Amino acid sequence: MSTEPEFEQQPDEDEALDAYSQLVVRVAESVTPHVAAIEMTSTGRRGQVRVGSGSAVVFTGDGYLLTNAHVVAGIQSGRAVFADGKHTDVELVGADPLSDLAVVRGLRSTPPPALLGNADSLRVGQLVIAVGNPLGLAGSVTAGVVSGLGRSIPVRAGEHRRVIEDVIQTDAALNPGNSGGALADTRGRIVGINTAVAGLGLGLAVPINRTTQRIIASLLRDGRVRRAYLGLVSTPIPLDASAVVRTGQKEGLRVVEVIAGSPAERSGLQPGDLVLRAQGRAVSSAESLQKLLFEEAIGEPFPLTVLREGRTFQLVAVPSEMSQQAG
Repeated sequence: MSTEPEFEQQPDEDEALDAYSQLVVRVAESVTPHVAAIEMTSTGRRGQVRVGSGSAVVFTGDGYLLTNAHVVAGIQSGRAVFADGKHTDVELVGADPLSDLAVVRGLRSTPPPALLGNADSLRVGQLVIAVGNPLGLAGSVTAGVVSGLGRSIPVRAGEHRRVIEDVIQTDAALNPGNSGGALADTRGRIVGINTAVAGLGLGLAVPINRTTQRIIASLLRDGRVRRAYLGLVSTPIPLDASAVVRTGQKEGLRVVEVIAGSPAERSGLQPGDLVLRAQGRAVSSAESLQKLLFEEAIGEPFPLTVLREGRTFQLVAVPSEMSQQAG
């Protein structure tokens, strides 16, 4: 009789992983090489001091990386370290606090770019994988599902209040060091840039879509994003039945506040007005209005269709350029 212990035969590696695990592993292996840990540093009395840190994603073949504006913290230079240990100094190209996006450029060779996707195709319940470098731990990976779409993060840049549009909410666990890292779909395409930890087990990401592609292009070209400024605070509300019949719309934007001296005030807009259309397009959320307020609207007539005390009439504002100076 044999006295050797008997062990269960080990299955092949692929057989040991269920389909879900195989999918997450495959995406992680695909995305991790493109994600760096990033530290932004400033020179102080005792030499280099780390000011901001997080993650960043290579998105061009010539070494440009995408991250969060709050990660770079307005600092002009820093260092990026990739999962394979290679590193490069980086310099700030541009940052946009009002979308929480920033672009930095690697001064040495970087890995090839990640593949960017389109967050507009995401659906609630869809599997997503977050890849980052929290606390300098290269290749940190978590998986979860899209738990909400179209969320908003209130932000302030200088004296201006604004929201980051159409944010992706996910239950993939995120740590502060994940900020600036990649949110990928199951095909390894980057559909978002992780931006905040809203609460235990809840993460948010800025979507990669047409609007953010436009922001990124502005940062690459000009180092900043020029936006038009109206000077109003609004909230979406449903229209009553009679207004729906008269206007053909189910929702509008109730004006909560008009900033003194702003283009909105000069146009005659008043608190309590209901904005139905802007530039001929229906608006039913702050985001839908903000999408119309990029640089081509600066200094140009900006028609508004307004419902006031049961009457519909036209106003014309002339947006000024929004200052993004911190304050």
